[in-house]
Amino acid sequence: MEPVMVASTVVSGANMIVLGILIGVFVKIYSKTKAQLPLGMIFFAGLLFLHNLIGVYAYFSMMELYAQALLPYLLAVHIAELAGILILLKITLQ
Repeated sequence: MEPVMVASTVVSGANMIVLGILIGVFVKIYSKTKAQLPLGMIFFAGLLFLHNLIGVYAYFSMMELYAQALLPYLLAVHIAELAGILILLKITLQ
C-alpha cells in the first residue's frame, strides 16, 4: 500500500473518531433541548461518517484502481475535512 494512501486511511479514521464524538455531543444537546438543529447536525455528521467509512473500504478493496497522481489530492480532501470537523467540534463545545 502506498504511503499516501496509508496517510489518507489514517486521516479518514481520525475523521470517523471526531465525527463519532461530534454525533455524541449533538445527541446530548438534542436530548436536553429537543431542538431541530441538533437532529440536522446528527444527520449531517452521520453522512460524513458514512463518506469516510466508504472511503476507507474503497482504499482497501480497490487500491490497485487508484491512480498515483490522484492520491495526494484525496489526502488533501481528507485533511481539509478533518480541519473543518475539528473546528466544528471546537465551536460546538464552547
